[in-house]
Amino acid sequence: MSSVAAPEPRPVRFGILGCATIARKMARAMLLAPGVAVAAVGSRSEEKARLFATDNGLPAAGLRLHGTYEALLDDPDVDAVYIPLPTSLHVRWATAAAARGKHLLLEKPTALCAADLDAILATCDAAGVQFMDSTMWMHHPRTAKMRDLINGKDAMGDIKVINSVFSFRGNEDFLQNDIRVKPDLDALGALGDVGWYCIRAILWAVDYELPKTVIALRYPVKNQAGVLLDCGATLYWADGKTATFNCSFLTNLTMDITLIGTNGTLHVTDFVIPYQEKSAEFSLASKSEELDNGWDPLPNKHVVMTDLPQEALMVQEFARLLQNIRDSGSKPEGKWPAITRKTQVVLDAVKASIDKGSEPVEVVN
Repeated sequence: MSSVAAPEPRPVRFGILGCATIARKMARAMLLAPGVAVAAVGSRSEEKARLFATDNGLPAAGLRLHGTYEALLDDPDVDAVYIPLPTSLHVRWATAAAARGKHLLLEKPTALCAADLDAILATCDAAGVQFMDSTMWMHHPRTAKMRDLINGKDAMGDIKVINSVFSFRGNEDFLQNDIRVKPDLDALGALGDVGWYCIRAILWAVDYELPKTVIALRYPVKNQAGVLLDCGATLYWADGKTATFNCSFLTNLTMDITLIGTNGTLHVTDFVIPYQEKSAEFSLASKSEELDNGWDPLPNKHVVMTDLPQEALMVQEFARLLQNIRDSGSKPEGKWPAITRKTQVVLDAVKASIDKGSEPVEVVN
């Protein structure tokens, strides 16, 4: 009696809505991820869409190029849309995509405030489509390995202190012309761009328990238009946990997260983008004691390998959720929009504290 292998699921067909620089990385990820096809590219002109497709090696066969965003959203052969547009445009185009039944992979920061994000999520709920933000490091196997160690309690104990930094030094052209320093495009500046990752990492470390209060660090740096270039905050939980982060467009490239527990300290120096695409490290010092001539035991270095880059793993997971909805009648996975909203709520509180001169701000979910 012969067995017949189950057919491969039909690929998830992506449309890329906008040709921002970050979309180049995502186009590559879609080419690498199994079960995914790039079906269409939409831009403000068909020529720009064609140039993007050519520059990024997208197969011409079957690829549709649209000269307006509306045309891509009206394309019946697009299942899901990736949106890398400036944050100020997210509500308009994310809700338009979801209303047309397109599953939504949305670049971060997902919105300028939680109220705007709620409008997007409500449209996704009404249409029954999957929402996910594109915080890529969440999908790296290193992240899962670290989560296992934290949850195991023995190596780390209870997390008490968290520190995070994400910064890079923008050149003069960036500081004058990039969309991330323009108040009409990405008004959250460094807080929305690199601060999003710090806040997400902190929430991830405490299994998404929201802090009670945030207090912005004093003397944030803004450009002449009032957009944040360097800022930070300390987050406080009712049980005594604290977390501090700094995010900046003005200091050397740094991507640190340090978790300090009652039993151990976990440290990652490249948490957003690993130094190498196929391997990623972190160190764990557990039950450490100070000796006259050093530490005992020494920290352990953990190395986690992956065949696919984290962007492709994110696209693959998103596609898997879509295939479950399409082929098995599953409901959209609620975990991802819930995590996004908690990140946005904390970001809003930090922004409010900055605007109030570093006064304490309660975090309200």
